Amino acid sequence: MTGRSLDWRTKGLPPAAEDCTSGELARLGLDLLAGDLMMPVALLHEAALRHNIREMQAFAERSGARLCPHGKTSMSPELLRMQLDAGAWGMTAATAHHVRVYRRLGIGRILLANPLVGRADIAFVLGEIAADPDLDFYVLADSPDQVASLAEAARAAGCPRPLQLLIETGVENGRAGVRSADQALALARGIKAAEPWLALRGVETFEGIHQTRSDARAEAGDMIDLALIAAHDIAREGLFAEDGPVLVSAGGSAFLDLCAARLPAELEGRPVERVIRPGCYVTHDHGLYERLTHPGGAHPEGLPGLRPALEVWGVVLSVPDPELAIVGVGKRDASFDVEPPLPLWRHRPGSGRAPLPASGMKAVTLWDQHLALAMPAGGLAVGDLVGFGISHPCATFDRWTALLLVDDAYRVNGAVTTLF
Repeated sequence: MTGRSLDWRTKGLPPAAEDCTSGELARLGLDLLAGDLMMPVALLHEAALRHNIREMQAFAERSGARLCPHGKTSMSPELLRMQLDAGAWGMTAATAHHVRVYRRLGIGRILLANPLVGRADIAFVLGEIAADPDLDFYVLADSPDQVASLAEAARAAGCPRPLQLLIETGVENGRAGVRSADQALALARGIKAAEPWLALRGVETFEGIHQTRSDARAEAGDMIDLALIAAHDIAREGLFAEDGPVLVSAGGSAFLDLCAARLPAELEGRPVERVIRPGCYVTHDHGLYERLTHPGGAHPEGLPGLRPALEVWGVVLSVPDPELAIVGVGKRDASFDVEPPLPLWRHRPGSGRAPLPASGMKAVTLWDQHLALAMPAGGLAVGDLVGFGISHPCATFDRWTALLLVDDAYRVNGAVTTLF
């Protein structure tokens, strides 16, 4: 999948696999369950990964929406390319650095889901627009000061095309975004006045800001409704750029059914391009997103049926007490921002092909390189392998320069790399 060689800086890679490309790695016959990999190691189940990409693309198409996945989840050239090849409309970025990475990877449609602020960041984006007439770039706006700085920078640079903006609507005590439809309308008037340097293309919201709260779903619906009220007001006043459709975008991986149901097909007679921006679906998870998208273990009709693809494995380093194992997986290896890694599997190399469920086990403490695992007495021995599921995958990818692709029997098929 990639020509980039893996080397001694790649965690989990055994010395025999150094300086291999992904394709060469697949021919070595490495096997996690045989103990061939150095510990800890991050793995992606390739079948689940490809299934998730197909499922989300199909969901977007059924919903009449454009899929613009948030690449910050993985920042992996191979995974971004897989998403685009499956039909993604473009890629979402979180920072100007992400935009630069995408551009160097040849990505031609980018939505920067943040305000663009900072002299060097603005100059880079304007330079890319000037250099490539085919670049289709969008950025969020939520304040008059930001709009004024973008307009002045574009004018001073003699930008040959307008910088395309989406007004972001937000929520009180949330992140960026205007807090009312009146604020959105006032900002739209300011963007209209800055033509031809700026062009207002649409309205956007990120409805998953408080997704761990009990009222998160209701709040998400309210946020989408605010974006739509603002979009209708702006359209009535004729403030959107006249050429092309109006973009209405919602993002996040948690409330896709709300996006599908509420994003309109037209606004005041103008056609709408509905854009959704999930990112975590690529690997899904065993925690937060599994609960949000499959409440009570059910699969809501019409939503993509996603499968967890990401696991982090470590070796038992010590069993200092009968009901406690110390595993070589820590904060440097796995997400812990929502909840600690979730023990899924236990395996004793040489005992047979299939790992056993990690029944009755729970991560109780996480340090930089160690995890304390409560377990039934005698459940693990030094040298056993433990496979963990992850909650909120974003914060695991950035801990690895490469993640190994495995088949359902944990044989290594290749690797994907990251560019954080």
